Amino acid sequence: MTQSSHPIDKTPLSSDYIPGGRPLNGWKALTIFCGLFSIVLIANGALSYFAIKSFSGEVIPHPYEHGLAYNREILAARAQNNRNWRVDVTLNKLSPDKTEISITARDKNGNMLQNLMFDAQVETPTNLAKDIRLSFEEKDPGRYVSDFSLPPGQRDLVLTARQSGEEVFRSHNRLHLR
Repeated sequence: MTQSSHPIDKTPLSSDYIPGGRPLNGWKALTIFCGLFSIVLIANGALSYFAIKSFSGEVIPHPYEHGLAYNREILAARAQNNRNWRVDVTLNKLSPDKTEISITARDKNGNMLQNLMFDAQVETPTNLAKDIRLSFEEKDPGRYVSDFSLPPGQRDLVLTARQSGEEVFRSHNRLHLR
């Protein structure tokens, strides 16, 4: 073979190798490994701390007690379903920062339901601290009104009605506030 058939450059390659430098031994490798592993553990710990601090993961204030009352809630839902009430919720924008919620409640015969005590919880799905509680006033027979201020976004409306101190209606609805 001739020299022209192999186009290989015979110039030496550049390197950062310094003759006589400190060699990589077992202790140095262990120190580097433990140092990097410590950085990962510290980062994981910090991220876990801030995640738990900012959101507890708790959707309701007392989940254990709520779980124990599950059978009572099933019975209450069946009783509510048997009443065949029609409850309509309307959102009206009063101003850029104020919204009115209007509730119209009718029984199974279409008669307006009067003398109910409606309450609502407007929940922010990701932060219990931003939830607000609303009480409604009966403006007309069977028509209940309340107003509130919240920034735009998705909220959950948990609406409850009481009659003679007993909860007779409950609904969960997703609101899209603009």
